[in-house]
Amino acid sequence: MAASRRPDVLVIGAGVIGLSTAVRLAEAGLHVQIRAARPPQETTSASAGASWGPYELADERILHWSEQTRLILEEIAKDRSSGVRLVRGLEVAPFPLDPPAWVRDLSDFEPCPADQLPPGYVSGWRYTSPLVSMPRYLGYLTRRLGDYGVPIEIGTVGSFKELAGAARVLVNCTGLGARYLVPDDQVFPTRGQLVVVDNPGIHTFFQDWAEHEDMTYILPHDDYVVLGGSATPGSENLTPDPARAAAIVDRCAAVEPLLRSARVRRILVGLRPSRPSVRIERDLVDGNVLIHNYGHGGSGLALSWGCADEVLALSELT
Repeated sequence: MAASRRPDVLVIGAGVIGLSTAVRLAEAGLHVQIRAARPPQETTSASAGASWGPYELADERILHWSEQTRLILEEIAKDRSSGVRLVRGLEVAPFPLDPPAWVRDLSDFEPCPADQLPPGYVSGWRYTSPLVSMPRYLGYLTRRLGDYGVPIEIGTVGSFKELAGAARVLVNCTGLGARYLVPDDQVFPTRGQLVVVDNPGIHTFFQDWAEHEDMTYILPHDDYVVLGGSATPGSENLTPDPARAAAIVDRCAAVEPLLRSARVRRILVGLRPSRPSVRIERDLVDGNVLIHNYGHGGSGLALSWGCADEVLALSELT
């Protein structure tokens, strides 16, 4: 593909939303390029846990997007190099809670009797979910883009106006950066912290529904386990908090004692790009067709492929 040819689409951003969107557009036969301030392995997505599940969003569209995404992740899981695995586990709540709609229709969904729940929990259910090792998965998506000759250019974008004529369609997948680039004052950071430890022999996931900043989740990935977590709205502090990390390990070890002596590999901190609702819509800025795809909060992975399909439809290029 000639380097001088103007692309059909320029995707701005190289997190899981930007990469998934670019893959979908390229697979549709479009000439796609990506521009991002940071490479995929340095984005917030690289610091995610990560499990499938549209959390922290009150948006009726997420059921469709998350279902589309789950089906695609289940297919991707057949490729062992992708970082995606299908893992059965337990989800719980410390208060009476009906299972969410997105989990009730899963083929192996099963309510968990109260006497089988860990202490302190009163509701629970088991199901199989895609778990994703994000560094490996971002590498997998990058390789798929390479198969289509899609380059990732590292560079900042100060305004959409400076991209006038750069492509037939611009796609804004800048996450938290949309605060300033759009600008959109509805976007705000939600600080998350997690702990990565050696896997002492855990093969099922665990996660709870918490009503405060601190939650508990255990996500096994082959030789390591991701322990979480926290969600602090408005905080932009990227410095790991040792006390919070210790509390995360303690909460997880109370559920699974094997974790108490697991070696800590690293502490990760990321800023989720939160918004009251996902913004995915067609716009026109300085004569450029612009499609927004941001504001996924902690559900970027869970909604990624569904939103990518929506962008393809909105592009009106196929």
